[in-house]
Amino acid sequence: MDFEPWWLIFVPVVFAAGWIASRVDIRQMLSETRTLPNSYFKGLNFLLNEEPDRAIDAFVEVAKLDPETTELHFALGSLFRRRGEVERAIRVHQSLVSRADLPQADRESALHELAQDFLKAGMLDRAEQTFDQVLDTRFAVPAVRALIRIFESEHDWPRAIDAVKRLRAMVDEPVPQLAHYQCEQADAALSANPPNLTTAAQALEAADQAAVALRGQPEGRASEARIAILRANLARLSGDSEGERAYLGSVLTIAPDYASLVVSDLLESYRRVGQEVEGLNVLRAHYARFPALDTFNVVFRELRAQQGLHQAWAFARESLRAHPTLLGLDRVLETELASRKSPVQAHHATPVSQSGEHSETQHTGIQASQSQVISTMPENSQAQAQTQPQPQPQPQPQTQARVSLPSAELALDADLGLLRSLLHKHTQRLDRYACRVCGFEARHFYWQCPGCNSWETYEPRRLEEIK
Repeated sequence: MDFEPWWLIFVPVVFAAGWIASRVDIRQMLSETRTLPNSYFKGLNFLLNEEPDRAIDAFVEVAKLDPETTELHFALGSLFRRRGEVERAIRVHQSLVSRADLPQADRESALHELAQDFLKAGMLDRAEQTFDQVLDTRFAVPAVRALIRIFESEHDWPRAIDAVKRLRAMVDEPVPQLAHYQCEQADAALSANPPNLTTAAQALEAADQAAVALRGQPEGRASEARIAILRANLARLSGDSEGERAYLGSVLTIAPDYASLVVSDLLESYRRVGQEVEGLNVLRAHYARFPALDTFNVVFRELRAQQGLHQAWAFARESLRAHPTLLGLDRVLETELASRKSPVQAHHATPVSQSGEHSETQHTGIQASQSQVISTMPENSQAQAQTQPQPQPQPQPQTQARVSLPSAELALDADLGLLRSLLHKHTQRLDRYACRVCGFEARHFYWQCPGCNSWETYEPRRLEEIK
């Protein structure tokens, strides 16, 4: 490579330029460091030494001396809020809001941050007041969303509805919970004493309009089912039995998963007009397509009442083989034990004639009941029960009942009671509904989770059915 003479000039110039640039940067850094107040370094020192209260006081002093450090306060306040130290976050943001020389944009940001601090601390009234102050700023949309959550927590449904309407005027997005707000109003009107049927009807009309956007979609089934249930309640209070049955029956079609919430009321509506047989057939057909625990319980209980022990247990055996469930077996045993006790209670409640004819009839009925029970037992148990001598009725005075339960039936009742008590202890933890968002468990079904306040997060099935 040939040596070029101009290199002797170019290389020293490059080194000199680099040296000058480095000196300028160092001087600028030293100058900026000298301009920072001592309170800034004190605040950092307090923060590193885990003395946040003294650090806050130091940084507030920095903000008074240097307005350009407001970003530091915003970062510090957000950090405190995320760590759960809400009181310190409130102090930081209140110190910013109290400054008279704070620019308008920073003041709006400080108010919005302060409102979030109040909301995190559960100070809903102060949070609402602070969010109201930023409704006409660039934080209007998040402020309205926060106000909706506040009104939900306070169950102030009219104001929540107004806030949703204001939000929809700002942004074009669906708000699925609006229909539930209207349903909450209708539910409150129907639960009043006396019920306010006019207000309930108006709220349900508004709920129908709110649910139009989601009609036919999977996420809209819950609101449609709830509206139909409330309309059935309204029809019942209005004396419209046909309307009640029609609305309850529509739930089986539009939202089959939520049918378990209405099967008992639907069967009762058929019973009031003397059509319980038709109601039972409707529920059995629905259970064949959409098996669910509550439907199974209602069908078994009604079969036991209408068609007797054999038909009910045949249905139970077939269903439990196809869909094994401990909760279902627990309910079956509960119903069976209650049904077996009822004849005895009825006997004690019925006066006996002096001739003793009524006692003879009841004794014959109990013997028939015993043979039915033995036929449903396993073969070895049947053989033992059949080989046992049947107790003969002893002559008693005419003023006393001559009925006594056979010993085999008493033993069977005791065994069923023991089995049910052992099974019930295990199924208690399965007899719950659960939120799919936060996991909150409850014995009753909720449209809004009490734990996380989310809507439509409860499956209309219990834990055992979900798992």
